Amino acid sequence: MKTTDDKTFAARPEVVMSVADLASWGVPIVAYVRHVGPAGEGGWSIHAADGTPIGAAPDRASAFLAVRQHDLEPLSVH
Repeated sequence: MKTTDDKTFAARPEVVMSVADLASWGVPIVAYVRHVGPAGEGGWSIHAADGTPIGAAPDRASAFLAVRQHDLEPLSVH
């Protein structure tokens, strides 16, 4: 038991995410955008949060726009 300002609180175990929770974290709201091909060439690949490829674009701005048009939040992968 912890005592703070004359109040007693039961100790609480730390909450830990399961592997399944971590894998599904952000799935409904996030898409990852990454460059494919040599530097200065190639295009941009769009992936669901679980890593599944879901699209491609010729440039980063177009990839981010496509992600946002589908009500997802784009994140860059380096």
